[in-house]
Amino acid sequence: MSGSTGTDVKLVVGGMACEGCVASVKKVLERVPGVTAAEVSLEPGVALVSGSAKAGELIKAVEAAGYEAKAA
Repeated sequence: MSGSTGTDVKLVVGGMACEGCVASVKKVLERVPGVTAAEVSLEPGVALVSGSAKAGELIKAVEAAGYEAKAA
């Protein structure tokens, strides 16, 4: 994610079983204020988020969508 501003936050995301889950997590993360970009991978279950959003806000958003998340 070159060219992004702010910081990158890496999250370990659990509970994703398919590409639909990946799309859902990506959409939820992109809705968090301050997020400029989000990349989510099914394997190994990681999300890399760019922008000014704090890890705690991102984790809450993912958990509210029904998945598990923690800072990597």
